[in-house]
This record gives sequence, structure tokens and C-alpha cells, in this order.
Amino acid sequence: MAKILVVDDEADLELLVKQKFRRKIRENIYEFIFAKNGEDALQKLLENPDVDVMLSDINMPVMDGLTLLTRLAESNSILKAVMVSAYGDMQNIRTAMNRGAFDFVCKPVDFEDLDVTIEKTIQHVLQIRATVAAIKENNILKMYVDENVLNFMTSKEYEKSLLENETVQATVMFVDICGFTAITENAPADQVVTIINKLFDRIVKEVIAQNGHVDKFMGDAVMAVFRGKYHLDRAIDAGLAVREQIKKVDGLAANDKVFQPEVSIGINSGEMISGNIGSASLKRLDYTVIGDAVNLAQRLQSAAKASQIIITEEVYEMAKESFKCQRIGEVSLKNKARPVVLYEVVE
Repeated sequence: MAKILVVDDEADLELLVKQKFRRKIRENIYEFIFAKNGEDALQKLLENPDVDVMLSDINMPVMDGLTLLTRLAESNSILKAVMVSAYGDMQNIRTAMNRGAFDFVCKPVDFEDLDVTIEKTIQHVLQIRATVAAIKENNILKMYVDENVLNFMTSKEYEKSLLENETVQATVMFVDICGFTAITENAPADQVVTIINKLFDRIVKEVIAQNGHVDKFMGDAVMAVFRGKYHLDRAIDAGLAVREQIKKVDGLAANDKVFQPEVSIGINSGEMISGNIGSASLKRLDYTVIGDAVNLAQRLQSAAKASQIIITEEVYEMAKESFKCQRIGEVSLKNKARPVVLYEVVE
């Protein structure tokens, strides 16, 4: 709903405006506020900082419309003014335009023309508000994202890359913080968020140290992806490092209980699809990996016990020369027709 301030010393104008725009008022398209002069208008703007359009007469007592124009920026820098004046008052109209008026209409007022003018002005104000919001979001983004990344995100290459997907060989690691539900049930929300963020930070540092990237945070779990040379070895190294880092964390107190954090980890390697997955209509897309290899990694994490790093027999054959592993045996996993032979990475 657009909010419009009407400034005029003519007593019958308020009634006339309400009559002419009664349908749009009733349908919550327009909301009108009325002031008798410029001074009264400034007070109304203080009380209603979300006014979009001001419709103001030029000749008024106490404070005229031209003086009011010079004071608008103090009250509302986005608000746009439409001035009302007689046909022969071109000098004042020119002065008003030079002082920042967006448009003008002449008396006697043609209300159909006024409606079109108000609509046009509202659209202009909405564009300004959207631009200001985008600038604020961009400034916030700059606090967290490197400038070179931002430049790429606004380039044609980036637009093209959003539509691309590919099949890749990579390794996926799922890390779950075991028993974290016990903390959420026994600690206030602020403490829960602080604890999980500190644990996530330790996990992320080890992923980055092995040139992996965090794909997403999923509740109290982390999904990380490793690509390039020796991606499997780097993922297992990261998993071992994560386990050691979490072991070093002192017990976490929550009310009268102490929680000793541990992680369960599933790692799988293979072919997967990499691309933007999500809903275009919601404008929410995640650049991620999907496929059976990814699903299996999550199933392995679900099968892992506290402090275990679980891999399949196929992955074991690729990693056995670099890591000490021990056979767990056949385990039935969700959505797998046959049992899968699992191994635990020891060191």
C-alpha cells in the first residue's frame, strides 16, 4: 500500500480526495494523510517516515510549498513531491522543479491525470527503495566476500556458469556432531548456537586445510566436497584431523549436564553431478553435488558410531596403501538392495 501525504490549506480538498480515490482507499492501494501547511507536513512526516509521495500546494500560510521542498531531505530522502499550482504560475513551478520536485499538476485538478501522476511517482519511489536495499545488501556482502568474487558474481561469465553442470570425480565427507540433541534440550538457544558454531569452526578449518570446501551445513552436520588431485586422500586426512580436533574440546556444560563432543564421519568417492540445484521460482539455488555417491556418503555417516570414520570396501581398496583401516563387515544401508561391506579408517 502506498502512503501519500496531501498538503493544502483548502479545507474541502481532503473530502474531495477521499471521494475521488475511495475505491483505492477501500482496497488498501492508497493511504492518504493530510496536512494544512508546510510546517504541519513536516510534523506528519516525522510521525510517518514511510510516506512515499507528497502532493503539495505551493501557496500556503505558515510555510509554503517551495520552502517545504527545501526541508524534505531532512525528513525523508526517498520521498518524491508532486506540486500543485495554477496554470499561470510557471515561475513557481520552475522553482519547484529546480528544488527537487518530481512532477506537477495544475489547478483545477484533473483527478484522472493526478492518479496517473501518483502511480508514476510511486513506481519511481519503489525503484529507489529497491536500489537502496540492494546497495545495503551489497555492502553487507562485502563484509564477508572477497572483492574479486563480487566482481565475478556480476559478470557475464557468472551468469553463464549458473546454468552449467558437469559430471565430476570427487570425494564427499559428511561429519555429524554426535548427541548434539542432548545439548539443544538442556541449554538456552544462544548457548546452543555458540557451541555448534565453535565446533563447526574447528571442522571447517580442517576441511580448508586439505583444499576442500564446505558444501552446506545441515542441522548439526557438515557436508564437505574434495576435488582435484588426491581428493580421496585429502578427504580422509581432513576426517582424521577433524576427529582429533573435536577430541581436544573440553566437556561442554549445559545446565547440570556435561557434553563431551564427538563426531561420526562418512566418506565416499566416485562420480557425481555438480551444478546449481534448487528452485528457480524461489530464486534459491545451491551450487552442490548430487548422485548415488553423495547419498552413500551420508548413509555411511549414519552408520558410523561416535569417533568412527566409515568408508566402503571400494574406497578401502583405493586408500589402503595410505591409511590403516579395519574391516567392520557387511551392513544393510537405507535404499541399498544389498548389504555393503564397510571399513573403519583407524589412522
